[in-house]
Amino acid sequence: MKWFGTKAVQGDARPVLARAWGTGAVALGEWPASYEVQVRSGVMGNAVAQRAMRLVSEGAGACALKVGGVEDGARVMALVGRASAGQGLVETLACHLLLHGNAYVQLMTGADGMPAELFALRPERVSVEADARGWPAAYLYRVGESVTRLSSEDGAGRTNLLHLKALHPLDDHYGLGCVGAAAGPVAIHNAASVWNKALLDNAARPSGAMVYEPGDGSVLSPDQFERVKREMEVAFAGAANAGRPMLLEGGLRWQAMSLTPAEMDFVGLKAAAAREIALAFGVPPMLMGLPGDNSYANYREANKALWRQTILPLVAKIGAGLGQGLAGWWPGLRIEADLDGVAALSDERAALWDRVVAADFLTGEEKKALLGL
Repeated sequence: MKWFGTKAVQGDARPVLARAWGTGAVALGEWPASYEVQVRSGVMGNAVAQRAMRLVSEGAGACALKVGGVEDGARVMALVGRASAGQGLVETLACHLLLHGNAYVQLMTGADGMPAELFALRPERVSVEADARGWPAAYLYRVGESVTRLSSEDGAGRTNLLHLKALHPLDDHYGLGCVGAAAGPVAIHNAASVWNKALLDNAARPSGAMVYEPGDGSVLSPDQFERVKREMEVAFAGAANAGRPMLLEGGLRWQAMSLTPAEMDFVGLKAAAAREIALAFGVPPMLMGLPGDNSYANYREANKALWRQTILPLVAKIGAGLGQGLAGWWPGLRIEADLDGVAALSDERAALWDRVVAADFLTGEEKKALLGL
């Protein structure tokens, strides 16, 4: 299998490929730069991003598949549907493609030479080993200090390691994930949550100011200032001391302070950030329970948009990649989503059946062909 085209094009006729190397610096907003940090803060530590990721990846993993072009379709379906290391293959690949933009599948064969297991490798551990002109020659899998070199094909031209990637307009080797685009809104959403928590710990407003008014124009000495500050922190700061009455010495006056409603409108800030997170993951905000979204007539239309615009294209990319990778053993293999098994599209399917059945000018065989039977 001519995976990288090395046998199809030789010599200087092949263009030079390159990585889209960045500076690695953190931008002014200090969004997390590395993939692992982005996942920990943006998915594991953020409820909106985690729910959006699960809606897409679990939807892709639960999507019914159908196999065509080969006679041994049952064996292929068992291979694709088998869980590896406790993880479903399609769901794991969908998560990797969504977040990282790259998904790697190692094809392991049995004693009979046929594929026995498909294992999804963590994408942040895999890197492309390029030749002098930038074309991929192999893959390096790193875990700590251990580095394993994996070739893309075996001696017979069959695939050993399958690389699926989302489109990246500036990189020849790696795909573009959505976790980087969601890093800014996630940081804003997390910061607003921390800010709101701090406000709740302080009775939802700044406590106030301690004003020293002795009458003779003097000021507190450094020791007096530190003593008052320490006593305030110990006896009156924090949620446990909210509403506790204060006993002040002569010359001290408590000036209460508060925020205006506009200054306290962090709920609106969090909702705006949550909508941007959902947008980055391709999930309609209505499905996330976010307020103020009237873009869809109802929940059913929003769920249909999620499947049509996000989940089904992702499943199609995964199915096409797996079919190409397994074509060395099953030529002509096609792995596609079975739209009849998608509950969110049942009304579209029912409408199609009604139109086809009502078409009296079509024969029975032509109606079956239009319905994909």
